[in-house]
Amino acid sequence: MYHKNTNKDIWTALVTAALGAGIVTSFAVSQGQHPLLALAITGIAALSAVLIERSGLL
Repeated sequence: MYHKNTNKDIWTALVTAALGAGIVTSFAVSQGQHPLLALAITGIAALSAVLIERSGLL
């Protein structure tokens, strides 16, 4: 908590972000959203989360 590791593996951050976004996206698909649109939203959300994390904003 106090000694934040700033050298996190980018793939770990990307997978974690994609899993989090994928849970919400799978719910949206179950409600009728087009699967390709859902995958695009998941990709954008995961990429944004990784970029924000790598830039040090969070």
